[in-house]
Amino acid sequence: MLLNLNLSVIMAPSCVWLRYERLCTIFTCQMSSHVEAEVSLERVNRAGVITLNRPKVLNALNLTMIRQIFPQIQKWEKDEETDIIIIKGAGGKAFCAGGDIRAVTEAGKTGDPLAQNFFREEYILNNAIGSCSKPYVALIDGITMGGGVGLSVHGRFRVATEKTLFAMPETAIGLFPDVGGGYFLPRLRGRLGLFLALTGFRLKGRDVQRAGVATHFVESEKIPDLEKELVDLKSPSAEDVGRVLDVYQRQVRTGLSTYDDLRAAQICPALSSRFRDVHLSIMFVSLFSSSSVEGIVQNLKADGSEFAVKQAETLSKMSPTSLKMTFRQLQLGASLTLQQVLVMEYRLVQACLRGSDFYEGVRAVLVDRDQNPRWSPSSLEEVSKQSVDQCFTSLGDKDLTF
Repeated sequence: MLLNLNLSVIMAPSCVWLRYERLCTIFTCQMSSHVEAEVSLERVNRAGVITLNRPKVLNALNLTMIRQIFPQIQKWEKDEETDIIIIKGAGGKAFCAGGDIRAVTEAGKTGDPLAQNFFREEYILNNAIGSCSKPYVALIDGITMGGGVGLSVHGRFRVATEKTLFAMPETAIGLFPDVGGGYFLPRLRGRLGLFLALTGFRLKGRDVQRAGVATHFVESEKIPDLEKELVDLKSPSAEDVGRVLDVYQRQVRTGLSTYDDLRAAQICPALSSRFRDVHLSIMFVSLFSSSSVEGIVQNLKADGSEFAVKQAETLSKMSPTSLKMTFRQLQLGASLTLQQVLVMEYRLVQACLRGSDFYEGVRAVLVDRDQNPRWSPSSLEEVSKQSVDQCFTSLGDKDLTF
């Protein structure tokens, strides 16, 4: 399964990651001259530029990077000589393929505070991006999943290219679409956000913008020119930045196709056209409108189309607890602020760390790679309302604060 392959390639052996994480925490910003920084933070003219610089692991986000990015964004917000913030990924393949999930699960097993610290500080960073008063431009030119979505989607501008691959695949590893997924996903049109959250379905290229995840679509080869024009702007307002992005979007060649456009046309013609015609989004509404996950599965089975059958099969492989947790997360998140959603998600992630499915999902997908997780409970019907309710309960003085 391509989704699992993409997840698996961003991780290294857990013992290496844990040791490396601890060393980086001690020696942050004290790297020797022959070791490249994992994240580059520089001012170019009146622009603050963040470059995620771990291309060998698809710019996977770790705690050290979070601890460098967050205070720098705060500093640039107060700096009168910084007018715009740009974030991008190095290497040409990924913006950011997610977080160091294996390191987090290993820490969670042993009670290492890394597990709590990673999510707490990541969510605080997500909120800082969402509340940033200066134009924030994420150049999501490549793989953008999980933690990479949190670094981009809450910013004012998100620029996709034909190389962009977006997904929130967390239910496959016993987690849920966090980093503010409970805020932005239910605000996508129709039931598209719920579909993406439950199935982990991948969007690529133009469809990332058509879905509303990206604000603009620009050809990948034009990204360096776009970045240069943005950093050369003199005291730009959000409107000024938007006009530059609009110009580059209008330069996109007619007929530019992506691999997934062609692949989707072969597998499911209705799906490939869905994002070209907003009215066809009614398909999501009919299939994913229900008061329960069980109801959605019934809708898919009753529909019987190739697309519906495939999605029902996908859901059958996901953690039943994660599916029900995610369903409730998006229900509640639709009427909450980003900060309120992140507080809720911190409660949920602590519940996942206390449970077993998160560890089992990481084992099956990332460690042993047998793609055969043994979920507990093993069916939707066995996941009680009470057990889901408990995931959302307050942590008291351990709740996330900003």
